[in-house]
Amino acid sequence: MAQPQTFMDSSMVNDPSTESQKPILIVEDDPDTVRLVRLYLERDGHTVIEAGDGIDGLNLALTESPRLVVLDMMLPGMDGLAVCERLRAESDVPIIMLTARVDESDRLTGLDSGADDYVTKPFSPRELAARIRAVLRRASPKEETSESPKIQTFGPVVLDMGAGSVKVDGANLRFTPTEMRLLSYLMLNNGQILSRESIIEKVLGFDYDGMDRTVDTHISNIRRKLEKSAGRRFVHTVYGMGYRFGDA
Repeated sequence: MAQPQTFMDSSMVNDPSTESQKPILIVEDDPDTVRLVRLYLERDGHTVIEAGDGIDGLNLALTESPRLVVLDMMLPGMDGLAVCERLRAESDVPIIMLTARVDESDRLTGLDSGADDYVTKPFSPRELAARIRAVLRRASPKEETSESPKIQTFGPVVLDMGAGSVKVDGANLRFTPTEMRLLSYLMLNNGQILSRESIIEKVLGFDYDGMDRTVDTHISNIRRKLEKSAGRRFVHTVYGMGYRFGDA
């Protein structure tokens, strides 16, 4: 059985002060929602920029390099799913989707498109602010301590948290910041069964909800990307218990 390897390389960590100065982009066509979200984000010390349709939102996201994007699913010009997919093809910026759709499959479509998290309308501004803080913590290099492994390997899989990259047999794969943090947690606990509750506590950073399938969707995306590139499965479902990373 292949064993994971870890290496230290503190020189690869990005400057967190530069990241904290970047704005948060709100892409939302409802002015009242924008005002409310902006109020809470500015109270938290963030700079906010905004767009009222999908096309302007995509252009701002690509030109202004925001720290995070709050993206409504239903937008004029280009819907939020299309914006998310286009943005994810060119950027690893964290994305939180806003959706008024109550069906779980519709909400999870946002995660499949590359979003890091979603919040359902109507929402509490405090909940959204908390989700934003959690996603930023997951994406921030400050979360990595000097004792944390920056490079982890398992067979052909190489995860470099400092460089923000995942490679299989030398080929780069596009992972969201949340997917990279989750993959790191799985690789660090190679061979162990990890429950959804522990994954949420250690990786996602918000209270566990038994009906929340965010973890399942992120796991599915990680599994699909690795399996497509490597031709073998690394992430295994242990029914009724959780997930295990390693050989079959």
